[in-house]
Amino acid sequence: MDFIRIMDANTHNLQQVSVDIPRNKLVVMTGVSGSGKSSLAFDTLFAEGQRRYLERLNTYARQFMPQNDRPDVGSIEGLSPTVAIQQKTVHASPRSTVGTVTEILDYLRVLYARAGTAHCPVCQTAMQSQSPQQVADAVLHRWGKEGMNTKLQVFSPVIRGRKGTYNTLLDQWRKEGISRVRIDGTIHLLEDLPEGHRLSRQHAHTLEIVVDRLVLKGSELDAEAAEKTRQRLLDAVQKAMTQSDGFVTLEKLNDDLTPADVWHCSRHLACPFEGNEEHDAYIQLHGDIAADEMAPRLFSFNSPYGACTACDGLGVKWQLDADRVVAYPQRALESGAIPIIGRLLGRYAETFIGSVLKQHGIKKQTPWEEWPATKANAFLFGSTKTPIDRKTPSLEGVDEWPLFGGSDSEGLLPFLQRRADEGSDTDCRLIESLMTPTVCAECHGDRLKPLPRSVSFMSTTLPTFCRQSVTHALATAQRWRSELVPSQQLIAYQPLVEVEKRLQFLHSVGLGYLTLDRRAGTLSGGEAQRIRLASQLGAGLCGVLYVLDEPSIGLHAHNTTQLIETLQQLRDQGNSVVVVEHDEDTIRAADWVIDLGPLAGRLGGHIVAEGPVKSIEDEATSLTGQYLKGSKRLPIPKQRRPVVKGETPMLTVLGATRHNLKNLTVSVPLGTFTAVTGLSGSGKSTLIMDILVPALRHALKESHLPPDGYENLTGFESLTSVVEVDQSPIGRTPRSTPSTYLGLMDDLRLLFSSLERSQINGWGPGRFSFNTRGGRCETCKGLGAETIALGILPDAQTTCGTCLGKRYNADTLTVTYNSHTIADVLALTVDEALVVFEAQTKIHRQLLVLADVGLGYLTLGQAANTLSGGEAQRLKLASELVQQRRGNVLYVLDEPTVGLHWEDVGHLLTVIQRLVEAGHTVLVIEHHLELIAAADWVMDLGPGAGEAGGELVAQGPPEVIAQSPQSLTGPYLGRYL
Repeated sequence: MDFIRIMDANTHNLQQVSVDIPRNKLVVMTGVSGSGKSSLAFDTLFAEGQRRYLERLNTYARQFMPQNDRPDVGSIEGLSPTVAIQQKTVHASPRSTVGTVTEILDYLRVLYARAGTAHCPVCQTAMQSQSPQQVADAVLHRWGKEGMNTKLQVFSPVIRGRKGTYNTLLDQWRKEGISRVRIDGTIHLLEDLPEGHRLSRQHAHTLEIVVDRLVLKGSELDAEAAEKTRQRLLDAVQKAMTQSDGFVTLEKLNDDLTPADVWHCSRHLACPFEGNEEHDAYIQLHGDIAADEMAPRLFSFNSPYGACTACDGLGVKWQLDADRVVAYPQRALESGAIPIIGRLLGRYAETFIGSVLKQHGIKKQTPWEEWPATKANAFLFGSTKTPIDRKTPSLEGVDEWPLFGGSDSEGLLPFLQRRADEGSDTDCRLIESLMTPTVCAECHGDRLKPLPRSVSFMSTTLPTFCRQSVTHALATAQRWRSELVPSQQLIAYQPLVEVEKRLQFLHSVGLGYLTLDRRAGTLSGGEAQRIRLASQLGAGLCGVLYVLDEPSIGLHAHNTTQLIETLQQLRDQGNSVVVVEHDEDTIRAADWVIDLGPLAGRLGGHIVAEGPVKSIEDEATSLTGQYLKGSKRLPIPKQRRPVVKGETPMLTVLGATRHNLKNLTVSVPLGTFTAVTGLSGSGKSTLIMDILVPALRHALKESHLPPDGYENLTGFESLTSVVEVDQSPIGRTPRSTPSTYLGLMDDLRLLFSSLERSQINGWGPGRFSFNTRGGRCETCKGLGAETIALGILPDAQTTCGTCLGKRYNADTLTVTYNSHTIADVLALTVDEALVVFEAQTKIHRQLLVLADVGLGYLTLGQAANTLSGGEAQRLKLASELVQQRRGNVLYVLDEPTVGLHWEDVGHLLTVIQRLVEAGHTVLVIEHHLELIAAADWVMDLGPGAGEAGGELVAQGPPEVIAQSPQSLTGPYLGRYL
């Protein structure tokens, strides 16, 4: 069958959609936001493919798998096994990195385990492993030269640099007939040591059994005598290794029996120079400088064999931040300068604070910031090095509470750390909120123990390789493969091929700037999706239906070509590729386009046009076709707001250096619409979201935590606040709706409670809330639906039989406004509600704002967890417009066009211009070229990504950027000017 045939799809707002999707083609589904693209691609096509797969499992296996509802579709024929690649984050776990998610680290661990060279973490000497036979032969070669009578002692180092009394061990050796031992460098006869002899518990000790003393004579010995000497030496070495788990120490003596040379050997990987003070100190802290074998698990920070013991393989340690603990330094202690005291001590806090102030001689009204530094430090960090072994202290006699006293106190921060370790879960959560991550001082962020950190391949350690960007790592892997010597080919060639292949896939989808040790939780949705796309390319599957959700998000136009080639490569492997997309270049590269609409919500859900791009352009009713053909375009201002040096007020960040930013100084003109552009990974989000916004919040006293990574912030005096508008969900449950988020529901409840029937019954606004008892349906608790658990079958959602999905009880629904009950109102779209509430000024104004931002198709009672990211972001913008903030507010939008059709971007532009006209400043991080073309001012970062980015390439009106020879954005932007 050449097509995947969908018949009568009615999922969400789809209206009896029937469509044939060509197999083994690159198919793009497009249309305005809310037109039904995702409902068709993911909630119908992918959902049915996944359900059919799970249905084929046996009953036992299905009980452990997520159970999916059958989508509302008549039939689907010709469906292949399906794989969805969506925008959600890969893994939130701090243990997940780019290297682990892409499986590159798995192959690197094999490479380093089998072909790496281990070095001593102390002296960096190549480590060796030797069998007893190799040790004996090496000793004879090293010290058994002709004409010499070499005196030799063989020791078994059982205890090496560890604390303890070891009286039991000494008694055991005495019973085993061992006659001599060397304790901390001095040889003793065991019979001279009294039974029960104890060493100092406070000091580290080295205990070695004297296994043998022998003489190695020269070659004048006959063959039989030489063999006997070798055999005796071999027996001694074997016995020493048996006693000490593989270690042996051999000592060559002078004529006066003083040590002339020492040699440490092991059947494990061990340092040949082990035995000096530096090595002993290391062993005392970390254990043996040895490994049983070079196994792949040794290089895993998710395994106890390889993970750094200090940070448990996380690379960071969470420590209490004094700036977070002292939340309000401008306040006095009793007025809440340190809120955690009141939260932990409750009604005892006042007594405790009085005790502290008395002990330190501080007046009650003295703000924390005016405390003498010595007294503040003593209170926070303690004033003694003597550890106080104390559980949670009693509050009896609180005036004498020594934990926070003057001359001998533990300090608040150490106490909080102990409380986090020993206290209740509630205490732990409170205290952990005051912690910040710091790079582990032991592994310096490498996550591994010292030994695996010291193993190298081609003179490069594993952490060093993982710190490289994908582009540099790919070049390194290619160089390694070309430089393999014959002895390395068999072991290292195949792992290197796999590493190189996966790095190439990451590079091909525009992620060459990422490093392999980048935490997966810090990736954007687009980066995470492209990582999964690269992984699917590496899988090499064919006959699969891939469904992708806007893979171009977060991608600069310069990288889109690479993405399109990747999608085509996936198709050419024999797969069907269905992409939900708005990007023009991706649409034009498709073999087949399906345009849904014509509008959104109830006015969408139809196939407007399908076929090659030309047929979409020729369809007059297709909004997508009109924009592709050029008959409709986003408006570009005829006259931009002027930015005049010395006259236009500027918000300036000086000396930004975080991540890849190179001592960057940038200025945002206030009262304008400014766009920040540049390649993915050029430093846009770091500059704006990680430095500018936190710095401005601190300067405006909206946050007490000053960010790092910059020198100064100027020009903020005229700003009143900063507002971030992102695409995070506005609610995660069906109880949250657009009307509740916007505050519109409060006005609706007030309106209905003021009506005559409500007044007669004495019903207040609470009667018309579906979240509280009284007016809601108690059968479904105001949800309008009930969930029925069906065991191994998926849970079934059924309309509530009592209220029939209306959420309210019958009495509440007797109150009407313009013939509409409160349940009828929640079922209205915004556009329909505008007519119903035309006489209600406040409600009408709020609804009008929703319509202006392009959300006229949403129903007032739609569950917030069903909204897309673009819809959530526009709803937040609508909320800001409704509030009508005074003063000059800085609005920061991070890629607001994600998930938006050209028509929706037009609505967004209208909102942005309204905000600027109202006297505010709008700063947008964006890749959408037509939105950038409408900006007053553009700051273009680059010139490349990662290490090649972090600089201000060009700034000025869009026309200036388009003409800049250094800007990669310029040539693409010029097409729209």
